[in-house]
Amino acid sequence: MDDEKPITEQAMETISTAVEATKDAAVTAVKKVKKAAKKVAKKVAPKKASKKKAKKAAKKSSKKAAKRSVKKTARKAAKSKKKAKKAKR
Repeated sequence: MDDEKPITEQAMETISTAVEATKDAAVTAVKKVKKAAKKVAKKVAPKKASKKKAKKAAKKSSKKAAKRSVKKTARKAAKSKKKAKKAKR
């Protein structure tokens, strides 16, 4: 400590340097936490995305299957109508 300066001024300098150091430490900690959160998000996100893709694919395939079955039943109905007409003649 400097004996030339008043005690209050020395205390203020000490407090301000402590505040600056704390601020720097807090900023560094926040940066590290953000970086770690990004890493975790990268590991977790693809799994969620793949689940969504799987759901979409399942919906698409079920829609396609439904369309196919509708087409098949329509064809069968048309064939049965033709057969019924031929049987009447």
